[in-house]
Amino acid sequence: MSPLPDVPDFTTALVVAAHPDDIEYGLAAAVARWTGEGRTITYLLVTHGEAGIDAMDPTEAAVVRAQEERDGAVEVGVDVVDFLDHQDGVVEYGLPLRRDIARVVRARRPDAVFALTHRERFAGGGTNQADHRAVGLATLDAVRDAGNRWVFPELTTEEEPWGGVGFVAFANPPEPTHAVDVTGHLDAAVASLEAHDRYLSALGPDYPTPRELLTGILTGGGRGSGTEHGVAFEVFEV
Repeated sequence: MSPLPDVPDFTTALVVAAHPDDIEYGLAAAVARWTGEGRTITYLLVTHGEAGIDAMDPTEAAVVRAQEERDGAVEVGVDVVDFLDHQDGVVEYGLPLRRDIARVVRARRPDAVFALTHRERFAGGGTNQADHRAVGLATLDAVRDAGNRWVFPELTTEEEPWGGVGFVAFANPPEPTHAVDVTGHLDAAVASLEAHDRYLSALGPDYPTPRELLTGILTGGGRGSGTEHGVAFEVFEV
């Protein structure tokens, strides 16, 4: 099989995810490549990940996990990390979520938008969690909403519409259309995931290490890019 094409070219991008640590399971390796090339990447987290640590009160966990996301972002060259206030674990696809994401798309005005796959399964067959699916689908729709002044017209008092997003790409899909070579960026990706120390520690001693996890994920992605390490995407033109 011929290697999949690289994602289309872009200069600025917004990465949208449901929870702190979502981006770090592979996509952050591509972010490290792109920031190293001089591209500007910003993050948007829909929740603070407050339901992610069983033994920690959600109010405390929200603070801990948000800071771990900021720390992990720095490891791959991202300085701007925004958060929405949707409830972890019960994120609902719908107009409020579309509006909130569209607002940030208008404010950041990216050339491209990235998120986790909204499909029911990840590459490799694992079941995709409900929050991820809701956020992925809402992101796809919000990009179109951001460019239409008559959809959520109340946002126009804050930011002018932005229709400059060329494509939306979803990482780790079951049927990828594109792939990005991230060979040489494994260490940065590992450091980014390692920043989520308290979250990962709560998963127990039998949970794979960040290096073990990412070596497997990125080696699998590399098969699509014909390289040692890669990240697979499903790309939708806007």
